[in-house]
Amino acid sequence: MINVAVLGYGTVGSGVVEVINTNREIISKKAGDEINIKYVLDLREFPGDPVEKILVHDYETILKDDSVKIVVEVMGGVEPAFTFAMKALGRGKNVCTSNKELVANKGPELLKAAKENNVNFLFEASCGGGIPIIRPLNSSLTADEILEISGILNGTTNYILTQMADCEWDFDKALKTAQDKGYAERNPEADIEGYDACRKIAILSSLAYGKTVDYRDIYTEGISAVTSMDIEYAKKMECAIKLIASSRREKDNIYALVTPMLVKKEHPLYSVNGVFNAVFVKGNMVGETMFYGSGAGKLPTASAVVGDVVDAARHLGEHIEVSWEDEKLTLAEEENSENRYFVRVGAKGDDTDKKIESLFGSVEYIFLDGIKETGFVTGNMTEKKFNEAYDRLDEKITRIRFKA
Repeated sequence: MINVAVLGYGTVGSGVVEVINTNREIISKKAGDEINIKYVLDLREFPGDPVEKILVHDYETILKDDSVKIVVEVMGGVEPAFTFAMKALGRGKNVCTSNKELVANKGPELLKAAKENNVNFLFEASCGGGIPIIRPLNSSLTADEILEISGILNGTTNYILTQMADCEWDFDKALKTAQDKGYAERNPEADIEGYDACRKIAILSSLAYGKTVDYRDIYTEGISAVTSMDIEYAKKMECAIKLIASSRREKDNIYALVTPMLVKKEHPLYSVNGVFNAVFVKGNMVGETMFYGSGAGKLPTASAVVGDVVDAARHLGEHIEVSWEDEKLTLAEEENSENRYFVRVGAKGDDTDKKIESLFGSVEYIFLDGIKETGFVTGNMTEKKFNEAYDRLDEKITRIRFKA
């Protein structure tokens, strides 16, 4: 029997308990031994819940119990999660987590501690919920040089943008509906401003390139400025607007950003709608691959956590090597990257066209019937040159990058 302790009995924690109890037989068979939840740690009481029998309020109870071999951290936040995880690793316990904040901030330290104590720190559920992506990057794709990782990594923003496109809602109505359905928090800032996706692409990039990508270095824009009119222009161009978290290698440079992008109909990410997530990976040998599924939610995320529990159980007394060094990776300045841009200007006519062409050169014009403004698409330009031209443009409304 392999004893497990679960830290936190919230949405994901209760899901972990449910997954293990529901699929106990198949999980134990795949782990090679019976998986038993011995403790659940939470400050709250849960009267009438079967978890009462194994509920504890003092972490020391778990830490001092040498029969506990695996600790599942699903509390969220950096502290006390980091302290609890480090103490567990120091006592020779494996740690599995879904906590993207913890991994993005403290991943290298926790991986180092795991290696020093011949145990494992596993975090499949920290990026993409139930989508398997961490393990493929760390094993299946290790023969490749990763050229690009681009993803729809936040179900809340993808749901909002999908509803704006399909139901012709404005941003506020789509956000309110997402909150009513439980897809968005009462305070949705981390989702709609891109911070959640930023942490996830930092983790994936660190694994892809082998060095630490600091999420604070990644240029990040959210979707709060996207309007119904932007969506209409996107439809006219046979595109969809998606919040894309991306990192890519160009020669010796690594670029990373999180921003709304126009995704062409031909691209695999175009059809990823609603609360679903997807991660597009391009390798120099394997070519293009995509991982798709439920990016959040109680049971999909819990399923990924329990997958790590099984992996940890299979490797008791054996450290699984993870290619993520503590050395910081310096990202290239985004101003040197090249993109095409869609721009809206609140004016129309020959004078406007002349001004646009004097600043941006040859462009493709996009017009909507009955709208007194000008939309246009630039050729490939560096971010720096585009910004210099955009700053000199009169009556500008917005600009959105194209997904290459």
